[in-house]
Amino acid sequence: MTLLEALEKKLAFCSLDEFYLLARLCLVKDEKYFDRYDRAFSAHFKELDNLEDILEALIPEDWLRSEFMKTLTEEEKAQIESLGGLEKLLETFKQRLEEQKERHAGGNKWIGTGGTSPFGHSGYHPEGIRVGGKSRNKSAVKVWEKREFRDLDDSVELGTRNLKVALRKLRKFARSGAEDELDLDDTISSTAKNAGMLDIKMVPEKHNAVKVLIFFDVGGSMDPYVRICEELFSACKTEFKHLEYYYFHNFIYDSVWKNNARRYTEKTPLNEVLRTYNKEYKVIFVGDASMASYEISHVGGSVEYMNDEPGYVWMQRLREVFDKVVWLNPVDPRYWDYTHSIGMVRQLVDDKMYPLTLKGLEQATRSLS
Repeated sequence: MTLLEALEKKLAFCSLDEFYLLARLCLVKDEKYFDRYDRAFSAHFKELDNLEDILEALIPEDWLRSEFMKTLTEEEKAQIESLGGLEKLLETFKQRLEEQKERHAGGNKWIGTGGTSPFGHSGYHPEGIRVGGKSRNKSAVKVWEKREFRDLDDSVELGTRNLKVALRKLRKFARSGAEDELDLDDTISSTAKNAGMLDIKMVPEKHNAVKVLIFFDVGGSMDPYVRICEELFSACKTEFKHLEYYYFHNFIYDSVWKNNARRYTEKTPLNEVLRTYNKEYKVIFVGDASMASYEISHVGGSVEYMNDEPGYVWMQRLREVFDKVVWLNPVDPRYWDYTHSIGMVRQLVDDKMYPLTLKGLEQATRSLS
């Protein structure tokens, strides 16, 4: 109904490109569907590719010629006259078309691509006729055929761009700090109450106030997922002003670290992390959760050192501090049931484990929100 109302007001008139943009604005509610919209639009309007041929059949030739001549400058008219006029140019074109028996590229006579012949395309001649192809001087490539938004589709491989799109759903804006942004509404209201004397009101800049604490599993079975973890980390750093991160291996125990090169010498006690950050933080674990089950359930289960308490105990303590905890798993969900440790981790996070895909990330941000 919104689209129909917009069309009645002629917001898009006699332009398929304008209609494409207007319809997308009215009909598509999420950026991830832009590519699907492009495909649907292309499928529905593909018949219009032949619109020029249809119009040529319906519009009288003499009218077309007179209208064409109106668009030319005096210099261009003189150049056409140098070939004997428009009638001579069309007659020569038809003659060449009958004589030519094969494809031709370059040159200055035959109909083809490139070159300086008056006929063809992708070349240049001041008084020429374009035949097919895309003009070098002007090209109306359909936006919907370019599919510029294909990397936003939730069915394609993740990238930094669509990670950012998904993470934006977690944003929560607030104003704090110095008052350096004009509050236009309050300024107008205060000025009106002040009998027209200008009363400028300022407010702090709005920023994303959500706080995120993220833990990355590194090494071993996570090596194949290094690139996607780097992209996720890059997207998080861009989207969240309040972002804290730590690393762990396989499962979380009594300590984590921030520098993998010094993971054995510069560890941070997990108890210190639990004391430092409050429940306002949203906690995200990123790991394949694929390990021996005793690494979660037993004392000394860690493959790196002798842990005095089982890993599940530390996860329970973390869950007592933070209300919002999710686990992102790069392993295809089809294989989760074949790994016992994945089932154990899912149980520890109240089944808040999601695949590290665009759709899974959207589900995780919805849970965290």
